[in-house]
Amino acid sequence: MLKTGAEHLDSLRDGRVVYIGSERVHDVTAHPAFRAAAETVSSIYEMKRAPENLDITSYEEDGERFSSYYLRARSRDDLWKRTQTHKKIADLTFGLFGRSPDHVAGLLTGLAMKADVLDQKSGFRGNLLNHFDHMRRNDTYPSYAVIPPAGVRHADIYAGEKREDPGLRVVEETDSGVVLSGMKMLATGAVFSNEILIGNLTPLAAEFKEYAITCALPCNSPGLAMWARRPYAQTATSEMDYPLSFRFDESDVVVVCDRVEVPWEKVFIHNDAELSRGCYIMTPANCFSNHQSNVRFWSKMSMLVGLASRVCQSSGNDKIPAVREQLGRLAALEGAIAGMVHGQVMAYEDWPGGPEGYVCFNRRYMYAALNWCTENHSAIIDLVRELVGGHVLQMPADSSVLENPELRAQFENYFATPFMDSITRWKLLKFTWDLIGSEFAGRHTLYEKFYGGHSVIVRNQSYREAPWDDFHAIVDDALAAIPVPGIPGINAMDR
Repeated sequence: MLKTGAEHLDSLRDGRVVYIGSERVHDVTAHPAFRAAAETVSSIYEMKRAPENLDITSYEEDGERFSSYYLRARSRDDLWKRTQTHKKIADLTFGLFGRSPDHVAGLLTGLAMKADVLDQKSGFRGNLLNHFDHMRRNDTYPSYAVIPPAGVRHADIYAGEKREDPGLRVVEETDSGVVLSGMKMLATGAVFSNEILIGNLTPLAAEFKEYAITCALPCNSPGLAMWARRPYAQTATSEMDYPLSFRFDESDVVVVCDRVEVPWEKVFIHNDAELSRGCYIMTPANCFSNHQSNVRFWSKMSMLVGLASRVCQSSGNDKIPAVREQLGRLAALEGAIAGMVHGQVMAYEDWPGGPEGYVCFNRRYMYAALNWCTENHSAIIDLVRELVGGHVLQMPADSSVLENPELRAQFENYFATPFMDSITRWKLLKFTWDLIGSEFAGRHTLYEKFYGGHSVIVRNQSYREAPWDDFHAIVDDALAAIPVPGIPGINAMDR
């Protein structure tokens, strides 16, 4: 079943506990800090249901229709359907919603494609498959909190006092399930989601079994609270002044649990530190979710190229050969990420296989693209800044100037250029500032650098997937072909 946007908004009025500082937010669909972004999420659900999109954004199985990001791929065509769905969602948000409904749904789908890994140790395979079926049938928006808080485990000394480790962990087992207390980071998008997947994307030492919990929590679970960072929409004076902050702040929250009870049927991994991290690599989970990240970055890159070109056109600078050269560079970078995304589909893997014949995007190419995105975003934004120059600082303080007839007349006269009227130029430069200079823009610079994890983690994934035997064979064969003077039949590799 495909939810309507209105149905999703209604699902967010479920008694969840959200804090902005000390303020309790009782309805995220009505509060000015979250209202517009909630409507953006609603528009994603409406886009998926539009008749002209259904062939791409949904699939049929056993007589029912589900969102394509829950599709367990069995062919290249299935993978391409997933990619196209990610692209449509990302295009709708200019690539600014990193944790849109399709991201964690991809991770859960990947887990469900090789759920047998859970039975190797945990025995919770059935729980995961039942939960996956529940998610797709209800068109659920999942988020996740999978990173521990900063700090020393168990205890540290501060001012002579011991502090209990704040990390989320199992504090009690009961006949009906487990009880969780502590905090987990960073549940981006959870304010607008229905459920939070608790897990561990960072390795755990074997002795930390109580932290090795993977489970699903409804966002209104008793004892669960979401502590939001400062919402950028809350201080956006108007959509015209801050068009991106106003509509596309997906929000980041820390999940705080105070004896939250989780029934056994929503537990997928318990007391297994190795599997708690390894499940994402042993299944297509990590690849599926990060393929969505690659596609989203592609959408963002396309918007950046168009934006830079329009700003240059607004001043006539696009006619300068050196400016065109830099715009060509941006266009080439957009083509590079587009090619990397397509390559993951074209060079797909017959993995994890199994009796169902499941397939996966090319993992090595996906991790290479992930590394490319995290390494290049800051440089790309800096290049856009150079092309924009100081034009973004030349606009009046805010759009209230347009409400004064005398000031508006002067604005429309003086701030136009021979290439663009003043109002269009206002919109263009405010949009640009919100992408390269505002607090919202600063968050995205940080987000793009770390959304795949620290660079060490991202590159180690590429190290793990690299075909080292093939690489070494190239060098070994080349060395073997070099003759050794004075020793007939002996080559360099035999010495």
